[in-house]
Amino acid sequence: MSPPARPPQHRLEEFYDGSEPATAPAAPVGRPRPPALPGVWQVVDGFVVHPLLKPRTLRALPFQLDLARVGLGADLLVVLPTGLGKTVIAALLAAEILRRGPGKVVFLAPTRPLVQQHAESFASWFVRLSSVRFTGTVQRPVRVGRWTDADVVFATPEIVMNDLGAGRYDLSDVTLLVVDEAHHAVGKYAYVPIAARFRLERPRDARLLGLTASPGGRDERIEEVVGALGVGRVEARTRDDPGVKEFVQPVEIQQVWVRLPPELESVRALLAEARHAEARSLQKMGYLRKKPIARLSIKDLIALRAEIFARPGPMTRKFGPLFHQLILLHLHHSQERLETQGMEPFRQYVERVRAKPKPSRGDLAFLRHPEVVQALNEAQRFLGERTASFHPKLDALVRVLDAEFARSPDRPPRVLVFAQYRDTILGIQERLESQGWSVGRFVGQASRDADDRGMSQKEQAHVLAAFRSGRFPIMVASSVAEEGLDVPDVDLVVFFEAVPSEIRAIQRRGRTGRSSLGRVVVLLTEETRDVAYQRAEGRREEAMGRIVRRLSAAARRQAAKEGTRDPPGESLPAPGDGGPPPATP
Repeated sequence: MSPPARPPQHRLEEFYDGSEPATAPAAPVGRPRPPALPGVWQVVDGFVVHPLLKPRTLRALPFQLDLARVGLGADLLVVLPTGLGKTVIAALLAAEILRRGPGKVVFLAPTRPLVQQHAESFASWFVRLSSVRFTGTVQRPVRVGRWTDADVVFATPEIVMNDLGAGRYDLSDVTLLVVDEAHHAVGKYAYVPIAARFRLERPRDARLLGLTASPGGRDERIEEVVGALGVGRVEARTRDDPGVKEFVQPVEIQQVWVRLPPELESVRALLAEARHAEARSLQKMGYLRKKPIARLSIKDLIALRAEIFARPGPMTRKFGPLFHQLILLHLHHSQERLETQGMEPFRQYVERVRAKPKPSRGDLAFLRHPEVVQALNEAQRFLGERTASFHPKLDALVRVLDAEFARSPDRPPRVLVFAQYRDTILGIQERLESQGWSVGRFVGQASRDADDRGMSQKEQAHVLAAFRSGRFPIMVASSVAEEGLDVPDVDLVVFFEAVPSEIRAIQRRGRTGRSSLGRVVVLLTEETRDVAYQRAEGRREEAMGRIVRRLSAAARRQAAKEGTRDPPGESLPAPGDGGPPPATP
């Protein structure tokens, strides 16, 4: 059955919402203040026209301009799928706020590569922009001096939080605070105190813009983000919304199922037996009685530790429960690796516990557990035979890639494979290279041992550049490539395992379907935790959509009640057919 016909892709030429030019305060000292344009921003031949933006450089879609207009009138949290131009919205808003008066823009991002990426984007779009980057590599005296003169400061939040706490500068001249990957604004993360400080010191008419693809799947989580940022508006768009879907490409999602072979089933049964015995010991002590043992999650086991410490009584009575809790935690991790990753990642997990310089009593008890010893012996025998892959997902991945390369024989596709664990990444890379493919590896900066070396920021940039240029068609990456990094648009994204987090799943999928039809393949093992994780992610993502839409609608009703003019939205005239089709930067 052929897929339903999609509406034609629009070409963006000119559009104008009819609003009057905005009046602005007196001109700033040291920065030119050009006159306002009708409608704040104009679009000609698909490019944004604004006095502070370079001509014929920045493209923007109608929904991006609409959201920027909302941000001019209220503090705003934008929820927009990865690849739909959140940085463009920040740039549009920053350009107009800088044009209107004195002050500076502070653009926060959680990692140094993201800080660099945003700074480079602004530098390519803006005219005469004085900008600086504050990360851990910039010394304190340099930061203090450059803060005063900068129009835009790009920074990791920890640096700004520490400088504010030390009184090196304040936020009294910050007229726009941009918080990228705003879903981090919970708990003790640095975004929270910075936003609180901004509310106290900000100039009149200053704005805060939060950007995220996925604020979370629970009411409490999303409300905590909104409360921490102090935003009055939440605006969400999806790929299927009117005014968006005609400008973006669809993403096709496919699930590929495999079964555990008998050898892995045998090892899993041993680990499950050990896990049940340890959980029963804790139940006899009065713990873990709210859930069936088979349904205990990693969160339950982490919460158990806090519960043990919270119970009254001397510390000596808590050693026993803590001992069994640690063993149970090891068994959970090892069983998860076996089910979702394979025999070799399971073996490597046990060996890393064995290699600890100072193993605890719980570590040693886990290693000496009769079922664990037997499971490890069976795993080593299986791996020594070398007659099969360490997990059937590897064979499935090879079949998926064979089919993908056969689809486009004239141009090698660009494929991004996500895997949870570095042990698995090395195994995937080895298997794919044995098939004759060129494969790049992309992981974080931390190094665990000589066989698992991390990558410096410079090495990461080199790998990404090689991937973009086509020096290798496949990149296998850890979670470090999920969030915000400038990974080029890829033809196929493969999840080697299901992830229970809706935030991470959305980030992974956002690496494809940017400028052409995107495809996502999720590899799943029947009757394992893959199934539970996939279901949990689906529920959380659906819940997130409902919650965000509700908050967005409530914010619009409140704005209408207060008489605040909303952006034109769907009343915006359709763009013409002149000029090239727009590309979302």
